[in-house]
Parts: sequence; structure tokens; C-alpha cells
Amino acid sequence: MIRVDKLTKKFGDFYAIQDVCLDLEKGDLFGFIGPNGAGKTTTMRIIATLSEPTSGEAYVCGHSVYSNPKEIRRLVGYMPDFFGVYDDMKVIEYLEFFAAAYRLNGPARRARCEEMLDIVDLTFKRDAYANTLSRGQTQRLGLARTLLHDPQVLLLDEPLSGLDPRARIEMRNLLRRLGQMGKTVIVSSHILPELADICNKVGIINRGILEVNASVAEVMRQVRDRVVVRIAVKDQLDKAKQIVADASFVDSVVIGDGKLVVTLKALETDYSSLANRLIANGLELTQFAEEETNLESAFMALTKTTGDKM
Repeated sequence: MIRVDKLTKKFGDFYAIQDVCLDLEKGDLFGFIGPNGAGKTTTMRIIATLSEPTSGEAYVCGHSVYSNPKEIRRLVGYMPDFFGVYDDMKVIEYLEFFAAAYRLNGPARRARCEEMLDIVDLTFKRDAYANTLSRGQTQRLGLARTLLHDPQVLLLDEPLSGLDPRARIEMRNLLRRLGQMGKTVIVSSHILPELADICNKVGIINRGILEVNASVAEVMRQVRDRVVVRIAVKDQLDKAKQIVADASFVDSVVIGDGKLVVTLKALETDYSSLANRLIANGLELTQFAEEETNLESAFMALTKTTGDKM
């Protein structure tokens, strides 16, 4: 759906982005993370054909941003961080105005606008004036406008910015739903833990350089030298410790808070046999889970060597 190859954008001698590469498939929800000025918006504007790259290439559904920008605009929905609404327009009128720009006419136009209001849960505000909406409601209206022409690709620049906790939860659920609908979504944000919940891939960009580009699971693995497993048993904790410690792939076992904290040896990732060993020795498991690292921790760990640049 989206392929970006060594994309570079310069303003004079300044590199806004440099050699950025991306490869996203249908249904991917890609979290684009980075500080202000890192290059997120520049990358998204080039994909949306709103800005020309200095070098490199970008394709959307097989169409080049150089040779077929009009076709890409039919396939892409772009929602900027901040956008204006018309003071004298009601919500439904606002959507119908843009639907007409997409050449949706007659009953089909009104039906499409009503459908989009339902998707973003704004039907109850259809007759309110657009400038009276809250920040969260305005963001949802902007998303409804972006969806009017049923784009295959969505480029959402900071859609969670400035929202209160409830509005962030509602927007996060909406983004997850879009992924389930088969849309390919790039969403930029500074709200790192929430992206971990909704995205299956993530990119970390800093000063125009895409430092990390991987699945969320792979990012977590990159920031952890060893796999750590927490195990709890109903009783006989010392016996359980000895059984686990005897496994050849286990580096260390300590007891903490009434549980075993098991660290595997370097490059070892398969610990499934530990459960079988414990059960075979008559022990009852009450917890058996790999210790998790959230996306925020991953971001801090992966960017710590360039923290002075942030």
C-alpha cells in the first residue's frame, strides 16, 4: 500500500528528512513517533503529494508521487494537526460541503455524510455549529471529513494532540476500528503508550532520521537484552526455583514478591518448556508470563544515545 524508498527533503542546507524508508501493507496501523521538528509531518505531506521530495521515491498503492499525484489524492485521506472549521456552518453542512468537493451528489452525498457522523460518533452534533465543538469533537469531525471519499490510506498528523483523557480513549478506539476496516493508517503522536495499544508497527524519527522502523513486538525485543519471565506457583516456591534453574537456557532465577523472576540466557526466547517441567513435578502454576516493556520505555531506551538531540 505504501512504500517509501530513501525519501529526502532539504530546505536549503537543512535536511528535514533523510533517506527515510517505509513499507506498509493493507490494514497496517503505523505509529510515527518523534519530537516536534523530527520530520513526521514532512514525510506525511510528501506521501499525500502536498510537498515534493528532494530525492528518493514514495508509492501509494503502486502510484508514484512524481508521476501520478492525482490518483494518489483519490486514495489518500490527510488530516493535519490543526485545521479550520467554518463558523457559520453546521456540522452536517460542513461535511456536505467537502463531500460536494469530492463530487458526491444527490441522496448519496447526504447518506455518506450521515454514515461518517455515525462512524465517528457525532450524529448527536449534526445540527450544531462546527465552531461550537470541543477539541475532541472537532478532531472527530476532521476525521469524518477525511473519510468522506473512502480513502484506502489515512495520514493522521497528531490526531490525539490536545485531547482530554476521555477524548483520547474515544479517538484511540476509533483509530483501532479503522485498522480493522482494512485501512492503512499512519498516525503521528507524542502519546507513546497509547500508540502501543493501537498500532502494529512503529517508527521512531529524530532530526529527520528514521532510527527505528519495526513491528511493535520487534521494538520491544530490541530494548530488552534478555527475556524475563515471571512465574508463580501455589506452594513449594524453593522447589520450583530449583527446577527452573536446572534448565539449560535459564541464566538466573531469583525470588521477588513471592514469585520467580527468571532471566533467560542471551538469544534464548523459547521458555514454554518451563511450564511443562513444573507441572510434571506436581506444581500448580498461578502465573506464567513474560515481563512486558511498554512502548514509552522502548522509546526512551532506543533514543537515549541521542537524547541531547531531542
